[in-house]
Amino acid sequence: MKRFANHAEPWGEFLDVKLWPAIKNPGKYKGKRVLIGTVTDPYLPQETKYGRTRAFLEEMRDSGAQINILTKSHLVLRDLELLKQIPGISVAFSINTLDEKFRRDMDRTPPIQRRLEAMQKIHAAGIPTATFISPIFPGITDAKAIMDAVKDKCDEVWLENLNLRGEYRPRIMAYIKANYPHLLALYQQIYIAKDRGYWQTLAKDLDAYAVDKGIKLINYFYHEEIRKP
Repeated sequence: MKRFANHAEPWGEFLDVKLWPAIKNPGKYKGKRVLIGTVTDPYLPQETKYGRTRAFLEEMRDSGAQINILTKSHLVLRDLELLKQIPGISVAFSINTLDEKFRRDMDRTPPIQRRLEAMQKIHAAGIPTATFISPIFPGITDAKAIMDAVKDKCDEVWLENLNLRGEYRPRIMAYIKANYPHLLALYQQIYIAKDRGYWQTLAKDLDAYAVDKGIKLINYFYHEEIRKP
């Protein structure tokens, strides 16, 4: 995204606040899908000050669009009453670990338990919810444990494998070497030798586990290779 944002700061060290003229004809988005949170979490702490996500939801409330929110924050609960007024809304929570230490190493995000509690409340309110296990870190992310923790709190579970490219790859490889040296050979096999065996085996294993637990599972492995015709 830095190619488009024109920021010199490292990724994760800058934030642009989006301002826009009022959406005069939200109905033109009727039947279309609007996904909020693919690049930047729509419920960062700064949302409490600027309220841009809430402003957008208010403008699009009666648009007839299918609005999907993806977040790592319990702050979405602030807008629960508004969400209940929007037909076709859904909320997905990104959770790729139940280990608070690993979470702190990777993200400046709210604790995992707060996400789980928020998911439970939104699900109980009748709003479709999902858990996005992403990115799955080989040998670190316990997808089965996460599925067990969320199976009664969401309608479906999504999977996405860890993709390493650009300046992100050497940073993660250095982190694995320093903190999980026993996994370094596996990461080299996957990300340097380009061996997909790990992901293929994991996909089959998790598919079978989901069937056994009665969980609706959607696999987005290798989604970056999908191209629209």
